[in-house]
Amino acid sequence: MSKTVGIGHQDFEQIITTNNFYIDKTSFIKEWWENNDTVTLITRPRRFGKTLNLNMLEYFFSVSHCKRSDLFQGLSIWKEEKYRNLQGTYPVIFLSLASVKAASFPDARKSICQIIKNLYNRYDFLLESDCLNEDEKEKYHNVSVDMENHLASYSLNVLSDYLMRYYGKKVIILLDEYDTPMQEAFVYGYWNELVPFIRSLLNSTFKTNPFLERALMTGITRVSKESIFSDLNNIEVVTTTSEKYETSFGFTQEEVWNALKEYDLFEERGHVQTWYDGFTFGRITDIYNPWSIINYLDKRKFSPYWANTSSNSLIGKLIREGSPDTKMVMEDLLSGKPLLTQIDEQIVFNHLGRKESAVWSLLLASGYLRVKQLRTDKRGRTIYELVLTNREVSLMFERMVEDWFSDFTPAYNNFLKALLADDKKAMNLYMNRVALTTFSYFDTGKQPSETTEPERFYHGFVLGLIVDLAGRYVITSNRESGLGRYDVVLEPLSDTDNAIILEFKVHDPDEEDTLNDTVRKYGFAFEGKTVLIG
Repeated sequence: MSKTVGIGHQDFEQIITTNNFYIDKTSFIKEWWENNDTVTLITRPRRFGKTLNLNMLEYFFSVSHCKRSDLFQGLSIWKEEKYRNLQGTYPVIFLSLASVKAASFPDARKSICQIIKNLYNRYDFLLESDCLNEDEKEKYHNVSVDMENHLASYSLNVLSDYLMRYYGKKVIILLDEYDTPMQEAFVYGYWNELVPFIRSLLNSTFKTNPFLERALMTGITRVSKESIFSDLNNIEVVTTTSEKYETSFGFTQEEVWNALKEYDLFEERGHVQTWYDGFTFGRITDIYNPWSIINYLDKRKFSPYWANTSSNSLIGKLIREGSPDTKMVMEDLLSGKPLLTQIDEQIVFNHLGRKESAVWSLLLASGYLRVKQLRTDKRGRTIYELVLTNREVSLMFERMVEDWFSDFTPAYNNFLKALLADDKKAMNLYMNRVALTTFSYFDTGKQPSETTEPERFYHGFVLGLIVDLAGRYVITSNRESGLGRYDVVLEPLSDTDNAIILEFKVHDPDEEDTLNDTVRKYGFAFEGKTVLIG
């Protein structure tokens, strides 16, 4: 009988004891331990099992779970006596910053301090021991939501000291979703306030901590060393292009195929691959996101499960407010064309709003883009050929673009109807409504300008056309054509539809008296050597 497919479980004990569907990833314990790196940062897209794997490590190593060896019996890690003897032998500090999603620095700081306070509460038994003197006990009680910065910075370092004294062994520290607060800080504009606080906390926890056995951090992005890791020179960074831990996060194709067989869905493997395959970690090219596979096994229906698990607010903001070039690249990606670019795996959040390559680096780290091929240019630089990861991701972006217009006004859909019906009066009416409500939406930087608004709006508008009319037209924009450039071309997929060419022009008061003076309409029709201009 097949195991129950439970949705949303991140507690290793619960999955094992309730006999839920689980793919054995305990070999990760052995690989991480034998690599013997002091501090490891592993970046993977969301919903790829980072939290579950850290929770598994806690159950395996923590002295608090020394009597839970039953959880690992029958799994790969239990085959070797060396690891059976390691289970439950270390003090472990486990914390997650996943819930730190505040709109201001004071609120973010309070959230982090509350997490640390809750952590201290778990170890209140230290106050009853002989390990702490009276002064240390007083400092222990001073750890609170409103504690001073210096106390917050050294709080995990100090707790490591106390636990080492109590258990007689150095501690293992597990930090999940370390970069969530920083992504929120960028979105809400308090990045510069948060960085010093986070940098100081990480430095005292992972570098100047003599009570640390080893540590593991997980996140989606590799935040630049200059931002928060400038003092950490002992960190091993494992990104999606690294060969370490290639199969520890996400499901391999073999694992997915075996799961499909178990649930009598093997005949659907081709569709499963189209929808959910496409992730590449190190040398392994066929990695599936676990969230979608588990949901598909449960519901037996193809749907963008993974793409719908968060608001994607940062990604949407960067593309919507991005330069015309950024939107043109998205036009190509949505049309199935690749992007050739250089990639810096260190995400510099301060560059996201002004450096186009930083956007693609973030999309790659987040799992929305995959590496199709690596090339080397004439200067020896590595060029990444990137495409949208799979069908699920494509649908997510299509819905995102649709929301840009549908959230503001129904006039956009009415404009499309008027365009296809050749109703110029209605086109003028609805396009003015669309422009009125969405111009500023596509140019919401610190200094919006009338000169940049039309360009941002124009390419955002074209993205909308590509998404809404993809079933009837092949749509391209601002591409070389003959001796000049056209703005938008709609090439019909059916003989029953007409081809449409759109030209956008910004009124120049030095050259034209009115908007009407900017409009010139010529159609060139060819039949053999006969030409008709109308």
